[in-house]
Amino acid sequence: MTNNVNNKNIIVARNLVRSFINGEVITNVLKNISLEIKEGEFVAIMGRSGAGKSTTLYQLSLLDEPTSGEIILEGKDTHILSQEDKTKFRLNRLGYVFQDYSLMSDLTALENVALPLLMQGKLKEEAFLKAEESLGEVGLDHVMDHLPAALSGGEQQRVSIARAIVHGPKIIFADEPTANLDHTSSLNVMEIFKKLNKEKGITIVMVTHEDEYIKVVDRVIKLDDGRIV
Repeated sequence: MTNNVNNKNIIVARNLVRSFINGEVITNVLKNISLEIKEGEFVAIMGRSGAGKSTTLYQLSLLDEPTSGEIILEGKDTHILSQEDKTKFRLNRLGYVFQDYSLMSDLTALENVALPLLMQGKLKEEAFLKAEESLGEVGLDHVMDHLPAALSGGEQQRVSIARAIVHGPKIIFADEPTANLDHTSSLNVMEIFKKLNKEKGITIVMVTHEDEYIKVVDRVIKLDDGRIV
């Protein structure tokens, strides 16, 4: 366990069910999932393809809505929040890292990282200053003016991590963040996550299929067929 893990739950899920309906066919992807994640934990969600890993992450991170069940983030019961309040909560309190980087192709690295702050209504000068700091934290202050197409996959993913931390979130959700990267770039990304977790105390919930990361995280939540095993 890391030193900064405390006994306070920052994420609680109770009896999560997620079903998808296609005509008359109902597919239950998540089947009554309950879990707790403590503040400061680095947790991996693992399991074979189709086990429900990404679906679970999307529920916990408020990017999708469960069919039933409840999610409590930072003590806030999210199922009573309006869509607008959920959007604000995501924008202000959570950070996201996706396997496809999700960068805006016509914006520079600096502009991409500043985007969440500009969406919060921060002044451009302040947003760009914080974005510079954030890029420095992931070792990319030398590519601030580069467009994503001019960056390697590893650099693009580090830009997306800088964007995820620029507003100081308590939780980062990462969905297969190393899936499209070579081995060296993958190790770089994991080192950054470790540093953010240890030094800043950010709670990280990461979906991965890479067994070698088991030794990096505090705990593994293993899924099979939509259930925790």
